[in-house]
Amino acid sequence: MAYSTLLTGEEHRRWLAARTGAPTAGPDSGEAVRVEREGEEQLTITLNLPERRNAYGRRLRDDLVSALSIAQIDQRIATVLLQGHGPSFCSGGDLAEFGLSTDAALAHLVRTTAGAAHALANVADRLTVRAHGPVVGAGVELMAFGARVEARRDTTFRLPELSMGLIPGAGGTESITRRIGRWRTGFLAGSGAGIDSALALDWRLVDAIVD
Repeated sequence: MAYSTLLTGEEHRRWLAARTGAPTAGPDSGEAVRVEREGEEQLTITLNLPERRNAYGRRLRDDLVSALSIAQIDQRIATVLLQGHGPSFCSGGDLAEFGLSTDAALAHLVRTTAGAAHALANVADRLTVRAHGPVVGAGVELMAFGARVEARRDTTFRLPELSMGLIPGAGGTESITRRIGRWRTGFLAGSGAGIDSALALDWRLVDAIVD
């Protein structure tokens, strides 16, 4: 509710007015999310918008929720592997879509009913996430739902929402806090500072560093 309200707040409006070189939306073609079944027991879900660094926009969100529904329905799936194709696991919310919503009530409805957080939470005990590259905003929030999170050594993590007049709104106030506690979550969200994979491992934001 707080995030949806802030979308129409003065701070976010100032950020929208001040930003330059805002990206434009990409074409609605190709698979935003690729799904592969390996036998009966493993489902591999790959975020597949490498040209947009797997930005968490409407199309990727909806396709991710659809892919996760397979694991929610089929209890034979013992492992759900979530990864990203391209230079980043997920670069956060799609900036091309920021500022499009002017109805706080509708934004809240979409945020609470259409997001991937609930679906990820429902399969969390079977979920392994492989992160790489700069993981930003919603990327960190969604990643943190995993029962096991693996990160490449060059992975970095950052929550920049406060600088945009917002707060983490993709489930991170729940998922990240469960992993690293309130104070460290507050530091990441309040400072916007990035951390590397070594510190993320020390804080238990990730469970392993892999090469």
